[in-house]
Amino acid sequence: QVQVVESGGGLVQAGGSLRLSCAASGRSVSSRTMGWFRQTPGKEREFVAAINWDGGFTHYADFVKGRCTISRDNAKNTVYLQMNGLKPEDTAVYYCATRRGSSLYQEADKYDYWGQGTQVTVSS
Repeated sequence: QVQVVESGGGLVQAGGSLRLSCAASGRSVSSRTMGWFRQTPGKEREFVAAINWDGGFTHYADFVKGRCTISRDNAKNTVYLQMNGLKPEDTAVYYCATRRGSSLYQEADKYDYWGQGTQVTVSS
């Protein structure tokens, strides 16, 4: 069993920055791939970024490339999503998820444990 808890969301003005954190606990979390997704009402959950177990490989959705950085600290079992240059269209609930294996899938159904999400609101 793995538990995942997100934090760091909030209200920010357009152009601002936020750093989301995802604390994971449970069996072998440091060996798991971690991902960030986001969802707005009426839309499907969409992939944002993913990182493999040692941070050596990352993958980003096109709409965040150059604006976001995913990283992890395995000593703290925590994954981060640094978001810069935020836009109103980035407003969403952001979810952290984890999966066994090293593949950086974009599909949400490839991830088996999810957090409750943290709200990010970007005002114009």
